[in-house]
Amino acid sequence: MTAPTRIHFVASQVKSAGEAVALMRKRYGQHDVNDAEIIVALGGDGFMLRTLHRFIQKDLPVFGMKIGNVGFLMNRYSENDLMNRLANARPVSLNPLRMEVQTKSGTETSALAINEISLLRQTNQAAHIRILVNGSIKVEELVCDGILLSTAAGSTAYNFSVRGPILPLGTDALALTPISPFRPRRWNGAILPSSAHVSFEVLDHDKRTVSATADADEVRDVIRVDAFEDKDTELKLMFDPDHSLEERILNEQFL
Repeated sequence: MTAPTRIHFVASQVKSAGEAVALMRKRYGQHDVNDAEIIVALGGDGFMLRTLHRFIQKDLPVFGMKIGNVGFLMNRYSENDLMNRLANARPVSLNPLRMEVQTKSGTETSALAINEISLLRQTNQAAHIRILVNGSIKVEELVCDGILLSTAAGSTAYNFSVRGPILPLGTDALALTPISPFRPRRWNGAILPSSAHVSFEVLDHDKRTVSATADADEVRDVIRVDAFEDKDTELKLMFDPDHSLEERILNEQFL
């Protein structure tokens, strides 16, 4: 593969990332994003998610380099040999989840999630949520702190922290994971095909208020959330051959 020569560098607000991006821009040049062939992002996973959301309409591949505490979606940082690394990087295509929300006030909104869509109780009272998959009721009433639907790329993040399964890329699956479930006591979640359309209905929503979040986009006082994979939107991440996202997801299951 021929290395892309028109690079748009971005960096998180961490001081070390700012210093690194200044060196990279001086060495490799900085192109306007509208003229670029690739985006190189310096930071951690949180910054990578913000970068993907920010440039989602540009349809450019993103090569991340880790400068921060968490870098699951990032490659190692080095200012040397970047052009050769970009030429040999392996692409991974991801489809985000789309969240369509209805609120108590009657408003409707939509957002994209690369990692997960989560519903969380807003008060000290447990949420009561009905779960439907492809229009069929699967859980009549889940009493819980919340629930989330995760992509494979996001399955090692919030999903894993609440004991959800890790999903290797390429499985065409989504993880549906309850957060602190009280009833039904023995339900631990489900692995769904990526084609599934999942609906969440908030029961007793006047008293038991619930918020919905797609990555960092939060909507409060929701009464219904529909979630499904957005096949029309494709994100392209680039990884060094010896540090691919598929391999990292696989290795997480043995830690």
